[in-house]
Amino acid sequence: MANHKSSEKRIRTTAKVTAVNTARRNRIRTFVRKIEQACIAGDSAEAEAAFKAAQPEIQRGVTKGVLNKSAASRKLSRLSARVKALKA
Repeated sequence: MANHKSSEKRIRTTAKVTAVNTARRNRIRTFVRKIEQACIAGDSAEAEAAFKAAQPEIQRGVTKGVLNKSAASRKLSRLSARVKALKA
């Protein structure tokens, strides 16, 4: 257990930040899951709409420090390729 006021505060702060980051990560995963489900179903219009909705959310994850910049770029690239392949 923490012995100093500052370390007690740090524990509280970390818990809050962790909760926010977890929620944001789950939100991103939900957006990605919607794209994948649309791709599996073969619905190109729905997949494209889901991709357009997910794109800013993934970028926001990078801005907020939840996702690594390269990981987000790779994820967007692969999702974009799947949606594009669905159209063809």
